[in-house]
Amino acid sequence: MSQRLAVRAGSVLAAALVLSGCGGDGGDSGSGEGGGAEPAAAEAKVLAEVAQPKVGEMAGAMGMWTTDRHFVKAGLKKISGYPLTGGKAAWEVPLAGEICWSSQTPTKDGKVAVVFQDDKKDPSVCTEVGVVDIKQGKLLWRRQGADASGTSEMFDEVTIGGGTVAAAGTGASAGWKLDGTPLWKPSDEPCDTVGHAGDETKLVVVRDCGDTESPRPKVETVDPGTRAVKSTFALPRGTEYVHVVSVDPLVLAADDGDAQGGSGISRFIAVDDSAARGKALSTIPADGGEHGKYEAECPATEVTGCAQLAVSKERNALYLATRDPASSASAARNDLVSFDLRTGKQLRRAPGSDAGRMVPIGLDEGGKVLAYQEASIVGEEGGAVWRVDPATLKSTKLLQNPSDSYETEARFESDRRLLYAGGRLYLGADHVTEPSTVYKTPQPLAVVFGTD
Repeated sequence: MSQRLAVRAGSVLAAALVLSGCGGDGGDSGSGEGGGAEPAAAEAKVLAEVAQPKVGEMAGAMGMWTTDRHFVKAGLKKISGYPLTGGKAAWEVPLAGEICWSSQTPTKDGKVAVVFQDDKKDPSVCTEVGVVDIKQGKLLWRRQGADASGTSEMFDEVTIGGGTVAAAGTGASAGWKLDGTPLWKPSDEPCDTVGHAGDETKLVVVRDCGDTESPRPKVETVDPGTRAVKSTFALPRGTEYVHVVSVDPLVLAADDGDAQGGSGISRFIAVDDSAARGKALSTIPADGGEHGKYEAECPATEVTGCAQLAVSKERNALYLATRDPASSASAARNDLVSFDLRTGKQLRRAPGSDAGRMVPIGLDEGGKVLAYQEASIVGEEGGAVWRVDPATLKSTKLLQNPSDSYETEARFESDRRLLYAGGRLYLGADHVTEPSTVYKTPQPLAVVFGTD
C-alpha cells in the first residue's frame, strides 16, 4: 500500500449540507421544532453486495458515484458500473494499477478524474492521471506529468475545477483540459503546490511557501485555464495543513498540528476571495473535549476529502455534527449545529437520533438535508437515512435498514463512502482489504440498501 493511502484511512465522503439559521441568531436558541418527528419509513433490505477481491494487503479503491443508470464503484485496479439496484457489472474500466485518489463529485456530464499506479513501470508510485466517463463506462485519456528532464512526477490527489484537471503531490503539479490537452507541466515554483480543489466554475490552489519547521500555507483562487491568481489568502505561520471544505463559498479547515482525535481540523475559516487579497470573514474553533467538538474529519495531508460537514452557499452556513449531545439528559447520540459563515456565530442546534450517531451525507433535490444514522452493534439495529427540513429542523426518517445486516453495515464505520440516490443507500469502502480474522462473514466492498 502506498504511503499516501496509509495516512488517509478513516475518511468519509464529504457532502454539501445545509442547515437553516431561521429563528435564531446565536447560542443554542431554536433547538429544532419537530426534531425527532418520525413518520413510517420505508423498510429497506440488502439489494446487492459487491464482493471484496482477494488481496495480500490493503489496496486503494477510492471512488463511488451514481448516474441516472448506474452505481459506479472503484475496485482493485478498475472502476465498475453496476445496475442501480445491484447485480453484475454492466461495464468495467481496467486501470494500469492501484487507484490512489479520485475526484469526489462528477462533472455535470459525468466525468471523474483518477490518480493511479502503473504496474508495468513502478507499482509503488502514483504517476498516472486519467479521466473516466462514468456515464459511458470509458477511460477517456491517461497522462503523466513529466518535468523538464522527462521524469514522471508522483501525485497524491487530483480534482476537476472549472473544466481543468489538476493533479498535485510532493510539491509538483500538472494540469490538463478535460479533453486531455496539457495546460501546465511540473516545474520549479517559488512555493510548493500542495493540492487543488474545484467545482464546475472555480479552481483553488493550496501552496506552502515555508519549510518543514515553519510552514507558510496560502490559498489562491486562480483562473482554471491559465492559473492566473485572482485572490490570495495567507494563513498564519505555523499552520501545518489546510483543507478546502468548500470552494464556493470558500471555507477552509486549518490544522495547527494539534487537531484533536485525528480529525485534521483545529479551526474552520470562512474566506472572502472576491478581492485580490482574501479576507477571513469568520473563524470557528473545533477544539474541545477529548476528541474535539465535532465529528468532522479531513485526511491527514490532502487538500480535498473532508467529511461529515457541510456548507450552504444559499444560506451562507456551515453545518457540523457534534461529538456529544448538548446535555447529559439528552437521549440523542449527538446534535446537529449550524454556524453563520459571516460572523462565526452558532445559529441553530437540533438533536440527532437516540438510535445511533447522525452524520450528513448530502442534500435532496429540494435542498433538504440528508443524514445517515449509523448502525448499532450494541443495539443490533440497522442504520437509517433521514431528511431534515432546513427551515424547521423537522426530521423525517426516509429509509430504515434491516437489523439482520447491522454487523455488515457497522463495519463500514471507519473507511467508507455514503450515497443516497433514488431512494437507495449505497455504502462503499475506500480500500480493498484482507479477510477479517474477527468476523466470520466476509465484508463486501460495497452494499446497496433499498426497497426494490
